[in-house]
Amino acid sequence: MTAPAVQAMIEGRRADTGRRRQRVLAALTDAAKNGTDISVTAIAQRAGVDRTFLYRHRDLLTQIHAQAAEPAAALGGHGPAVSRASLKADLAAADARTARLAAQVRRLEQRLSEALGEQVWREVGIGGADDTEQLKARITTLEQQAIDLELKLQECDDDLAAARAANRELMAQLNRQADRAASPPG
Repeated sequence: MTAPAVQAMIEGRRADTGRRRQRVLAALTDAAKNGTDISVTAIAQRAGVDRTFLYRHRDLLTQIHAQAAEPAAALGGHGPAVSRASLKADLAAADARTARLAAQVRRLEQRLSEALGEQVWREVGIGGADDTEQLKARITTLEQQAIDLELKLQECDDDLAAARAANRELMAQLNRQADRAASPPG
């Protein structure tokens, strides 16, 4: 290639880059003026350029990030509009409040359920919470008595087994003495 052809290609490339830069700047200005989304993807789409073009031109990328961080002018020019960061903060606060309210609703539903249950118990004649506590105490007492009786029964079984063993031993001794007495001396 000849030097003038190469020079023409370089100039054409520079002119194309300049036109794309102007489109990006116009899209950024338009987005700021209209209060629309300012992000690398959104500006690249509005300007008709690839995102890599913005990443290759750090000055444009810096402008986009700076513009996205500051609050946009409200439509109609009446003061600043909300920024993306403030919207995210509002959303996080709303989510936290929703979680707190949901927990409070669950607690209130539980309390209502207990109160209604107690009321139904009283109306039906089964008893109230006082009766429940008394029944629980009675159950605990009976369970302890059952454990004590099981231990006594085990002790009695052990004593009976020992007595049977002693009886067997005594019977065996008596049988041996009777056998010796009955057998002729020898």
